[in-house]
Amino acid sequence: MKRLTAAFLVLALATPALAEPPTYGPQLEGFAYPYPVQRFAFESQGRALSMAYLDVPPAGPTNGRAAVLLHGKNFCAASWEQTIAALSQAGYRVIAPDQIGFCASTKPDHYQYSFQQLAENTHALLAKLGIDKPALIAHSTGGMLATRYALMYPDAVSRLVLVNPIGLEDWKAKGVPYRTVDQWYQRELKLSADSIRAYERATYYVGRWKPDYEKWVDMLAGLNRGPGHEIVAWNSALIYDMIFTQPVFYEFRDLKVPTVLMIGTADNTAIGADIAPPEVKKRLGHYDVLGKEVAALIPNARLIEFPGLGHAPQMEEPERFHAELLKALGE
Repeated sequence: MKRLTAAFLVLALATPALAEPPTYGPQLEGFAYPYPVQRFAFESQGRALSMAYLDVPPAGPTNGRAAVLLHGKNFCAASWEQTIAALSQAGYRVIAPDQIGFCASTKPDHYQYSFQQLAENTHALLAKLGIDKPALIAHSTGGMLATRYALMYPDAVSRLVLVNPIGLEDWKAKGVPYRTVDQWYQRELKLSADSIRAYERATYYVGRWKPDYEKWVDMLAGLNRGPGHEIVAWNSALIYDMIFTQPVFYEFRDLKVPTVLMIGTADNTAIGADIAPPEVKKRLGHYDVLGKEVAALIPNARLIEFPGLGHAPQMEEPERFHAELLKALGE
């Protein structure tokens, strides 16, 4: 028995301990951003708020232009890391904010989220920075925000680039059941790295996975499991309610700025598809069709498709994506 115990002890000492999964603070404290994080302090709805943002100068000679990057629901300014580098190297000044309620920005205990409010917050940030008529490049939920921004401030946008934006259809009008904020909150409290990874593998990367993607799983999961767990989940619930109840689909035809749609055709993102009846679910999230339909709605829009890619083509095939992006911005 003594020999057996000693053998187990030797084995235990020889086996490296499994690394604890990362946890981050309620404003993503502890997560390393690829560029220095700056802060825009302002008041909104009676609260003092802080919007984190990246302001990256051109890496070489400037082209005199600015690009503003708007992240998606499960993304942050940091998720634009490769796009920021590509634009900076091409001579752009790049601004990438974390919207209020997301990532390194304030998570208020109460806030009436609307795309109009987030657009106003972003407009105030750009005014402070002296950014006039930037190219607006937006991904996922950021596409809904960018659409609202361009509708509100058409003279303040030189070009609109929507990368697999959600909101290309009205899910509730197609029959997706409503979730209350409380129901979203309970769902968000249960998020884990495993559930995030499974969703992203299926939707963002069409069943494919690279080690590079783990950083973004850790970012989101670590924020959700950290000391701000409840306030993070609460803000996430409020934001999902905004996304579901405030469609931009009906106003695409009113856009007045040059618009480019960049679509990974294998994307199947659809808010609420997980609780939709089977006959409704099968009609949702067909980006190979939705991209073409919305491009036909937007005056003089250009559609760039990436056949077989998922929700995040800028992360799935960055070199190919950025070549097309820079070409579109230069036209």
